[in-house]
Amino acid sequence: MHIEHIALWVRDLERMRTFYETYFGAVANEKYTNTTKQFSSYFLTFPDGGSRLELMQMPGVPNTKNDAFAQFTGLIHIAICVGSEASVNALTERLRTDGYPIVGEPRRTGDGYYESVVLDPELNRLELTA
Repeated sequence: MHIEHIALWVRDLERMRTFYETYFGAVANEKYTNTTKQFSSYFLTFPDGGSRLELMQMPGVPNTKNDAFAQFTGLIHIAICVGSEASVNALTERLRTDGYPIVGEPRRTGDGYYESVVLDPELNRLELTA
């Protein structure tokens, strides 16, 4: 068994697709659109394969405050392995330079990961791991 994909409702489908393509090398499938439901989505595949990320958009999905610092039950972050400590450091700095919030500086965690924590354009927490 394995996790096939994780899905996120997004406000700006194209901006989110571009973010994951630009910074994580994801490749999007052809945009799926259901005109009856006004639903659109992309499945993003990452360079090393494995689980995919589905980005979905549809009118009428309520906006919620995505508070990256709140403690609540449910999905809290997506961890993306970028391959090495040097890659964690480099991507963290690239995202910082490009204006994305860094909410956890690169560090070794108590459970043995080397990681940083950044926010994507819609404030979803991403752990960049080695």
